[in-house]
Amino acid sequence: MRRLSISLFAVLLFGSLCPLAAQTTEAFRRKLADPSAEGARVVVTEAGEAADAVARGARSGSRLRFRGYRVCIFFDNGQDARAGAVAARTLFLENYPGVKVYMVYENPYFKVTVGDCLTAEEAIILKGRISGTFPKAFIKSEELSAADLVP
Repeated sequence: MRRLSISLFAVLLFGSLCPLAAQTTEAFRRKLADPSAEGARVVVTEAGEAADAVARGARSGSRLRFRGYRVCIFFDNGQDARAGAVAARTLFLENYPGVKVYMVYENPYFKVTVGDCLTAEEAIILKGRISGTFPKAFIKSEELSAADLVP
């Protein structure tokens, strides 16, 4: 129970500090370092050359893949599924610019997923932010690549 309350506190704390449109390291660092955030100041530093390593991995021809999470905002196989997927994608882009959107067709389903989350906690925060617009959204484990993380 104690672990759950600490995790919930962390989700609420980071959820209030991180805008949804900022899923890049630089934007996250700027938001955390903002002195107007209730008198708190946080300095974020990267370990070594982490950003350069991710960028090199994304540019290289290798297919570096790992498990991550995305939030699914649309999942349907009905007669109007394609139109519904396009409408969900458009609505998301209008309300949450800067967050990557993926629309795919995997027979027989049209799927629209959003975000490139490395941890389940990050996906929970993203889902909480968009649940007002997409109340049926759910978190999916997905295979991400280094190229997905480069803005």
